Amino acid sequence: MNLLKINNLNEKQIIEIFELADKLKEKPNQELLKGKSFILFFPESSIRTRISFEKCITDLGGNCILFPPTTLDKREELEDVIKYIENWADSVIIRHSDYNKIYEISKHSKIPIINAMTSKNHPCEILSDLYSISKIRGNYKSLIYTFVGENGNISNSWRIAAEVLNLNLNHVCVSGNEIKENDKNYSFYTDLNQVLALSDIILTDPLSNELKIDEYKEKYQITLERMKQTKTNSMLNPCPPFFRGEEVSEEVINSDYFVGHKFKENLLFVQQAIILYCLEITIN
Repeated sequence: MNLLKINNLNEKQIIEIFELADKLKEKPNQELLKGKSFILFFPESSIRTRISFEKCITDLGGNCILFPPTTLDKREELEDVIKYIENWADSVIIRHSDYNKIYEISKHSKIPIINAMTSKNHPCEILSDLYSISKIRGNYKSLIYTFVGENGNISNSWRIAAEVLNLNLNHVCVSGNEIKENDKNYSFYTDLNQVLALSDIILTDPLSNELKIDEYKEKYQITLERMKQTKTNSMLNPCPPFFRGEEVSEEVINSDYFVGHKFKENLLFVQQAIILYCLEITIN
């Protein structure tokens, strides 16, 4: 099976992936991918996603062959590209800004295609974040999630996750960034103060050049004082790369509200679980 977006999965399948990640954490470095080859399309600028995907494959005994994503921008039809790759690879993992290219490849592929990030969504990252939150807060499905930032790949992936898992997601930003209207799992606000006191998990994303940064910071920057207005035991989970002094303050990153850099450790195990699940490899 492919994983192009979170709603390729249902709630039961997501839970099964989480359970698989638990087993991999308990017994790491099994050679479950021995003899299997993976083609990775990643830009040089990718740090966390590329490291974790390469390591998660090699830790399980698999082999990685890396290309820049611009390789997929040539004149050759993507249908022909994937038909050749199928001869030598067991799966393809792609980070490319254009979601449609990944989708086009998946339509013609007999091997699993995994989306490692597009400008439209970032499914593996958000599934990993949810897994990590579930390890800290067992009642993670009952929490109130508040995303503060623009309509982009991260906010859209959280919106889809909320729909699949029946989570309660607030989205706060300047008008015009609404993702979806009349959704029981998603509510849009332009006033951050309306939702702070209701929020268990605060989520952010780096700001684009289209925003007036100083104006945004005054209304929406997540500061220590604003986190103090949230619910007891709340957490701040900024999507990296985050920028101190922009979407988040220096002070709040140095506080106990920040989930911490160690939070992303589970990206390795969740991505391993996703790969095994897509390849239909089971473990005891």
